Amino acid sequence: QVQLVESGGGLVQTGDSLRLSCAASSRTFSTYTMAWFRQAPGKEREFVACINWSGGMTYYTDSLKGRFTISRDTAKNTVYLQMNSLHPEDTAVYYCAAGDGTWSSRANAWDYWGQGTQVTVSS
Repeated sequence: QVQLVESGGGLVQTGDSLRLSCAASSRTFSTYTMAWFRQAPGKEREFVACINWSGGMTYYTDSLKGRFTISRDTAKNTVYLQMNSLHPEDTAVYYCAAGDGTWSSRANAWDYWGQGTQVTVSS
């Protein structure tokens, strides 16, 4: 069982940067692949990025590549999402997910989810 707690969301302005954190409870965190998804009001949950157990491999949705960066610190059991040049269209609840060997952009492929953190970008 893995418990995930996101933090770092908030209200920012267009062009600002924000770093989200996701702390995992499991001692086996280092063996899980991790991902970030987001969900805007009235829309389906959307894949953002994922990272493998070592941090050596990452995968991004094309539209966010270059602006968002996923990373992980195994010693701290934490995965991060650095978001730069934020737009109002980035406004959403951002969710962290964990999977045992998962490597997919489909939300239903991931095993564990956090409660989400709200990111609001004003114009």
